[in-house]
Amino acid sequence: MTTHTDSGSPCDLGMIGLGVMGRNLVLNLSEHGFCIAGYDLDPSKIAALREEAPSGNIRCARDIREFVALLRRPRAVMILVPAGPPVDSVIGELIAHLEAGDIVIDGGNSHFKDTDVRARTLQAKGLRYLGVGVSGGEEGARRGPSLMAGGAKDAYENVRALFEAAAARVDGEPCVACLGPSSAGHYVKMVHNGIEYGLMELLAETYDLLKRGLGLNDDELHAFYADSNRGDLAGYLVEITGRIFSRQDDRTGQRLIDEIRDVAQQNGTGMWTSESALELGVPVPTIDAAVAMRNLSVLDQERVSAGDVFRRPAQSFCADREGFQTQLRSALFAGNLIVFAQGMALLKAASKRYAYDLDLSVVSRIWRGGCIIRTDALGRIADAYRARPEPPNLILDPVLAKALLGHERDLRDVVVAAVQLGLPAPALMTALGYLDSYRSAWLPANLIQAQRDYFGAHAYERIDARGTFHTEWNQS
Repeated sequence: MTTHTDSGSPCDLGMIGLGVMGRNLVLNLSEHGFCIAGYDLDPSKIAALREEAPSGNIRCARDIREFVALLRRPRAVMILVPAGPPVDSVIGELIAHLEAGDIVIDGGNSHFKDTDVRARTLQAKGLRYLGVGVSGGEEGARRGPSLMAGGAKDAYENVRALFEAAAARVDGEPCVACLGPSSAGHYVKMVHNGIEYGLMELLAETYDLLKRGLGLNDDELHAFYADSNRGDLAGYLVEITGRIFSRQDDRTGQRLIDEIRDVAQQNGTGMWTSESALELGVPVPTIDAAVAMRNLSVLDQERVSAGDVFRRPAQSFCADREGFQTQLRSALFAGNLIVFAQGMALLKAASKRYAYDLDLSVVSRIWRGGCIIRTDALGRIADAYRARPEPPNLILDPVLAKALLGHERDLRDVVVAAVQLGLPAPALMTALGYLDSYRSAWLPANLIQAQRDYFGAHAYERIDARGTFHTEWNQS
């Protein structure tokens, strides 16, 4: 590791923010032969990178001016700091040292509307801006993440070689793409995280049904999820769930899972997904339920008090235990597919509203590796969006519709079991509710139209005539 000297060749990319994600992405890129400049306000993070650096093609700077001087033109600077004001603070300090044509890349979980504002602001100064969603966590950043880029194509082409080298690969293809203009990449990453919330909640609910419903111990839970990580369910989240149940706690010698509080935190991206879906009028009830359950989990003291007042039904599980575990796997696959359908429907609507021109087959393809929601089923999802005409909803793809029909009965039976046992399963329930509602040729929304017209004169539409109508409901 060296600091800047006049003799070194220019660096290919600069990284501001050397926390877990930034440091590991720097190490990833350096191992692929790229020269990377690093800078962080925290000297300890610079020192940590120096300790870990495998070669001399990583250089650290003492300040922004020195950092920018390390970069080849047109300069490309990636920012990996917490979303919000820290990003604006870094950009504000950085742009004074850049020149027209340079590229600023935000690799954090920024809100897509903030990305649009920043892109316009920097464009007015002659600078190019990319919003890049990075998924895969610490290990992904180090070994190969999924990268969801948005912004000007020419800016992306300048850094394409770096991104393709760093990204995960599946079937020889890098899990990275420029998905559309401006905030397209950050929007796709936001929805990725919303889907992630839904998938995690579905897994949590199956865990609850197995633990409190069937009484499985940690060894049995480990075996269930390890055995589930194949075929339709094979994927990263199922894989790590199995591993979690086998991990011992260093402090107590017991299983670590049993020493962890039942309170789930969140970083806000799931909530952003729900908010955007409401704004665009796209139903994503399973994602909404996942966000709500995290909020409910925080009310731990209230839940304890409520449990003393409202007792669970005194009913034990009396069905075939092995058969029910098979049904749980089946229901989990159905729920997962429906969560992806909700997320993809939101992406389709956003693509139209914000002129992203998203190719959902490409989105599915780059999610197959590196990212948190990677699953073998994404290959089939990508195939569905390559078909012409593209299905209006993922579950209407003929292949996936057939698969879902094969799992529907099990999803329904599992939901019934959860209700009978008094165990919360809102993600499983809303997944089933979404399917039942979406396939319903008639819904009771005519009553809602009539109610709105009754109390607010909002008018209604008729089935036998065009236009809107109002009735004076209190007149006989």
